Amino acid sequence: MSTSAERTPLTRRTVLTGLGLGAAGLLAACTNNSGDHDMGGHDTGRSFGPPTPLQPVPGQRLVTATLNPAPTTVDLGGIQAPTWAYGGAIPGPVIRASAGDLLQITVRNGLPTGTTVHWHGIRLRNEADGVPGLTQAPIAPGATYRYDFVPPDPGTYFFHSHVGVQIDRGLYGTLVIDDPREPGGYDAEWVVVLDDWTDGVGKTPDDILAELVAGGGGHAGHGMGMGMGDPPWGMGGDVTYPDYLVNGRVATAPETFAAKPGQRVRIRLVNACADTIFAVALGGHRLTVTHTDGYAVQPRECGALYLGMGERYDVVVTLADGVFPLVAAPFGKLAIPARALVRTGSGDPPAANARPTELAGEILTHADLAPADAVRLPSKAADSVLPVVLGGGMGNYAWTINGAAYGKNTPLQLTAGQRTRLRVVNQSMMTHPFHLHGHTFALASTGLRKDTVLVRHMETLDLDFDADNRGSWMAHCHNAYHGEAGMMIELAYRA
Repeated sequence: MSTSAERTPLTRRTVLTGLGLGAAGLLAACTNNSGDHDMGGHDTGRSFGPPTPLQPVPGQRLVTATLNPAPTTVDLGGIQAPTWAYGGAIPGPVIRASAGDLLQITVRNGLPTGTTVHWHGIRLRNEADGVPGLTQAPIAPGATYRYDFVPPDPGTYFFHSHVGVQIDRGLYGTLVIDDPREPGGYDAEWVVVLDDWTDGVGKTPDDILAELVAGGGGHAGHGMGMGMGDPPWGMGGDVTYPDYLVNGRVATAPETFAAKPGQRVRIRLVNACADTIFAVALGGHRLTVTHTDGYAVQPRECGALYLGMGERYDVVVTLADGVFPLVAAPFGKLAIPARALVRTGSGDPPAANARPTELAGEILTHADLAPADAVRLPSKAADSVLPVVLGGGMGNYAWTINGAAYGKNTPLQLTAGQRTRLRVVNQSMMTHPFHLHGHTFALASTGLRKDTVLVRHMETLDLDFDADNRGSWMAHCHNAYHGEAGMMIELAYRA
């Protein structure tokens, strides 16, 4: 694997180890690149210098890693798929650090086109956010770039390309930010990454996007159906994929997690999909949700839960004796669910297309959760309310915010120090996973802290946050195809 990380030891945790990279050498390798384009390929007219390096302050831990995005062929479990990935594998690496550490992550671009890395959910400094044309120029083929940032909050995060629909290839990995003060209370920890897959086994993401736009919408893929039913999310997406994956494996060749009966396991769930909402269940078990998007919640037990694109949930489960399917069923899509296996004893695994009975019952959504008291946003009236109207549809495959596509809509203006409310109004007939860069928000209705939230068709959500991180930031639908077709908007701080 072409990744490395180096740091002083963490309590209870290990991190990716390997060749550490010296800060001086990395600084010399960082380059500024031409081609200032945003996600939609529009010339923004902005120019960017090299990133400003950071050095650790006394007592601060340093974590270094290297990502090598490049063409490769990955094994999905007997299926060979030519694609692009970090270090030749999907998912990409798990990078671990603690809140307050300094991360220095070098990207050596081996792709035939420009790329960036976005650190999804991290409240980081603006120039490290990885949005081409907004916070940096794309990293040119053959060039090297270093992201320096300090993650302030513990939690489960991930990273991915923010150029075009590159996320719908294999350009993603997991970033875990630990809290050294956390007592734990579990025996093992598993990272479970969900994905919808087409590259190398079906149409390329770029071809799918081109067909959607040129054809005025319609479903590209392999048989669209409502699958699990219409509520609560309406239509299930624009693309039905040849395969759905758990940790890079198809359902017929699943990864197996081994444990002992009675063990208590923390599962970090990441939805890295471009176009799929999943319902997740572990057959024969009840799950206790403890975190969403990195923030603690009041523990809530459930049989199954929904994960939208870009969302992360942490759950804890006490394991029974036997062999059990960990299933991620694509919402609204007639397909064999993604799955892994959990083995704590003897027995044969269930059939690849088996659905746990938990998926037939009530499935938890963000509306069922309340924040832990320690992470509540302090109570304060909003100083400003900014409209974010999500519009468009499949008819002409035009997706908009505030009546226009990105590049044509007017940036939202933020005033530093203000409590800001985004009034997100979904006027379309599809559910959109709405993601805010550089900040986290609280749902005004419940106080739940998140950075990505599913907004149902014809629903309005008020999202509150403090404008305390200057810069030009993106807010957008995390369906990659909707974002590329225009459902993005800039948030800019007033001078």
